[in-house]
Amino acid sequence: MKSVSSKVQLRPARRAALGFGLVCLALAAPAAAQEGKDPAEGTDWGRLTIIEENDSILLDDDRYYTQGAQFTWLSPSIGADTGFYEPFEWLAGGVFAPFNSGGQWRQRHYEILLGQQIFTPEATHLANPPEDDRPYGGWLYAGIGMIQDTDHRELDHLEIVGGIIGEHSMGRNAQNDWHQFIGVDEAQGWDHQIHSEPGIMISYERKWRFNQPLFWGQEIEAIPELGATVGNVMTYGETGISLRFGQGLKADYGQQRMRPSTSGTSYFNSEAMTSPFGYYIYVAAQGRAVGRNIFLDGNTFRDDSRSVDKEPLVGDLSAGVALFWTDNFRMDASATYRTKEFEGQDGDRVIFGGFNISFGL
Repeated sequence: MKSVSSKVQLRPARRAALGFGLVCLALAAPAAAQEGKDPAEGTDWGRLTIIEENDSILLDDDRYYTQGAQFTWLSPSIGADTGFYEPFEWLAGGVFAPFNSGGQWRQRHYEILLGQQIFTPEATHLANPPEDDRPYGGWLYAGIGMIQDTDHRELDHLEIVGGIIGEHSMGRNAQNDWHQFIGVDEAQGWDHQIHSEPGIMISYERKWRFNQPLFWGQEIEAIPELGATVGNVMTYGETGISLRFGQGLKADYGQQRMRPSTSGTSYFNSEAMTSPFGYYIYVAAQGRAVGRNIFLDGNTFRDDSRSVDKEPLVGDLSAGVALFWTDNFRMDASATYRTKEFEGQDGDRVIFGGFNISFGL
């Protein structure tokens, strides 16, 4: 059991994470009130998406990227007559600037997210894992994003997240408390996790849609993407593509995932659906040139943290299915194969599963 002093130390981190999330909410929530549904339908409060990713969903694994959970609130469409429209206009000011996609039609949204990710070594049964094994690490974060759909053919996504890494991220608490609850052995080496450090990541990506109608309302499409992330948590450039088959594909640009991964976004536009029910199956691939990963490289400002030699090129291959019913409900399931992330990694891959649920508020 933890001492009283260690419990007290967790409180500032909790307050900081909660405070950051509330500030983001205060910035974006007024915009939601400006753009509502028809009065007969009630007020549109946006959408909530819950993401769960875990390596034990598909295999009996408990290593490397072992757990992720995220909550995302997507605002209603932002009206052009509100002050919250102006940041998009300012960012679109240059020829090659974000959100400058031309086009005749745009839909713009804010998003607020809160999440936690947990990373562990292979040897979770050891109190002192080998130094060439992946370090223990947790990441607790909150953030805000801006999303723009242009003519149902291009999506821009800018995201800023900040949080805490290390003991105050509560990775140990989340993993071992859950293991106690389900009767599984606890991970023993959390005393050797990466030290506490504030973290920030800024990400931008653009997706392009190439859609081809088929028969009976069915469609196929390809969604290539380019993007980059910078920060002391992760820095990488990425490119990828998703291939989808189904019905109502223009309602989104793919299943939302947690970074880094083959990723869609929280964006969803039920008005683009051709019937009350939509679905798709997909495969997606993404390659990343990795400049920094704190969960492999160790702490930014300390030399005494655990670290391993990371692989500079990492790839993901994902497959999944999505089902959705207008604004009411959506569910997704996926499987992801990830190539080696560091030298000496046991095995040549990581496989983890994920599922999302999303619903209108």
